[in-house]
Amino acid sequence: MRVPDWTGTQRVTWGRFFVLPESPTHANRTQRRSQWKYCDWTISTESSSGPPSRGALLIVALLALWALWIGPSHAQDTVNQEADQLAKMLKWHTGSVVAEIGAGKGEFTLAAAKRVGPTGTVYATELDTQALLHLGELAANAKNIVVVKATEGDTDLPTGCCDSIYLRLVYHHLTRPAEIDASLFRSLRSGGGLAVIDEDPLPGTSIPEGVPENRLGHRVPQKILIRELVAAGFEVERIYNTWPSRDEYHRIYCVLLRKP
Repeated sequence: MRVPDWTGTQRVTWGRFFVLPESPTHANRTQRRSQWKYCDWTISTESSSGPPSRGALLIVALLALWALWIGPSHAQDTVNQEADQLAKMLKWHTGSVVAEIGAGKGEFTLAAAKRVGPTGTVYATELDTQALLHLGELAANAKNIVVVKATEGDTDLPTGCCDSIYLRLVYHHLTRPAEIDASLFRSLRSGGGLAVIDEDPLPGTSIPEGVPENRLGHRVPQKILIRELVAAGFEVERIYNTWPSRDEYHRIYCVLLRKP
């Protein structure tokens, strides 16, 4: 929050709020600085000098309270909606063994753990040291979560361990996608499902450092993602071009594949 200069001012920016559009994932965090987005809340004064009116100040205060109250609730609703969709697509049930690649803060890991029950298992893989520590804390309280330290070229999941695997807004960060794809294939049981949620790149966005140049921007075109996973041995079962978190700014899709 900065102190505005009232002199000769008609519009004043009261606050700049930074929003990370996704939770940290299976990626180099130094590559994620370009993902931070911001919006300025701007209000108009009635004259060319002097502070805004009390009404304008009240509006700003109400907007701030709305963001604090609605924001977390809306985010949790989105997690639940997407987790329900994944559970249906991947046929999760009590006792299922699931893996999340690039679990980040673990919101979806917890949602998956709840849906597979105490007799199920959710592997949560990560690269980042801090994220691994946080996931370890979650695993200490949820006994059906197993944290796995991955590498850039390997999930480090046991061979044939999983009934299903999912990646949410992670694939476009992979610097060695062919190796990860092969690792995913090894870790799935025959007939197992793989759900990859990602986003078509927006024009003019930059490719993260170390990521293949065929991404054409920040994120990954659906056709390229499918081509790479099919080359690893997967078969496409269904493509979802409508997804709970998709909007006009985030062209999110989900590709459901299966190991023969």
